[in-house]
Amino acid sequence: MTITLIITGGIAAYKALELIRLLKKAGIRVRPVLTKGGAEFVTPLSVSSLAGEPARTELFDLTDDAHMDHIALARASDLVVVAPATADMLAKMAQGRADDLASALLLATDAPILAAPAMNPRMWAAAPTQANIKTLEARGVHRIGPDAGDAACGETGLGRMAEPEAILSAIKRLLARPGPLAGRKAVVTAGPTHEPIDPVRYIANHSSGKQGYALAAALAAAGADVALVSGPTGLAEPKGLRRVMVQTARAMRAAVMDALPADIAVCAAAVADWRAESAPRKIRKNGAPPALALIENPDILKELCDAGNRRPGFVMGFAAETGDLRANALEKLRRKGCDALIANDVSSDVFGADETQVLALWRDAAAPEGIRIDALPRMAKTDLARLLAKDIAAAWTR
Repeated sequence: MTITLIITGGIAAYKALELIRLLKKAGIRVRPVLTKGGAEFVTPLSVSSLAGEPARTELFDLTDDAHMDHIALARASDLVVVAPATADMLAKMAQGRADDLASALLLATDAPILAAPAMNPRMWAAAPTQANIKTLEARGVHRIGPDAGDAACGETGLGRMAEPEAILSAIKRLLARPGPLAGRKAVVTAGPTHEPIDPVRYIANHSSGKQGYALAAALAAAGADVALVSGPTGLAEPKGLRRVMVQTARAMRAAVMDALPADIAVCAAAVADWRAESAPRKIRKNGAPPALALIENPDILKELCDAGNRRPGFVMGFAAETGDLRANALEKLRRKGCDALIANDVSSDVFGADETQVLALWRDAAAPEGIRIDALPRMAKTDLARLLAKDIAAAWTR
């Protein structure tokens, strides 16, 4: 396998040297390209020495006039990786500019592209950068990171380039034989939502997010391009996908709608059914409990199922019940209009556990009343995720 590695002008360029070492160790051929800015941070000599290939820097190389480098590199690559991907390079990619070797190569290639953004947190959060990211992802460009942490400028927030090991894992996944969901986009929700009562209190539930995270990872392993929309959890971001962290049901809904169009939607999050009218200041004790005015939250699963031409081709919901599991699950499947529903009895020790036991309901024209019900044995949530990913792939291809 051969990748073209584009190193742009950011302080994180030094991590590209470690990435090259890891790629070579994994037996992957690296053809490096340095932008003018990238060469200010790491030298062509150091890059060439590690890669065992000449580091290309010029669009028109007078020492080799037999071909145009951007066309040759574009055709010879199984994958093009941009690490670090600066705000400027993301803008060039979104606009289709081709004023240097790197941007011309990116415009000419038909190979998959993986970008590892790295920049100041404010630059990452800026509206133009976010618009460029959405444009690129809509075109099928893959992304890993950025991570949260301290930036070189002294600020803290999202903007750090993903670590070389994580980028290597994403590269291996993209280079691997396509899975049954290759080329499909999926959005997965996970975890609880926190609905503020006042600046220090909130309404929440016991969801750990483990099942949703496991499902997102399983769909990514099956080849899908996965967006994981997560409520507050202590879980690490699964490799090979992109995660959007949110707090409230309304923020989760907005993030899910931003992820459309998608082929598959899995609503595993335990979204709060209601929110309170949040007080601007901490509610003080005065001898009597406060009265909370509750407002119904948006029904993300139902909205996805009713989204018309924006509806994902396959929508799966989850149901946490405490009694009459089968009847409640059947009623919810029909009321929501989803294609599958995974139901479990949470009166037992399920929240936060590593194992679960579920009823899986699938719309199936060959089954009685058009719904097949599978009573699955107790198993690890990761095993259930892999099983459901296979079933989703099978349902998608029917």
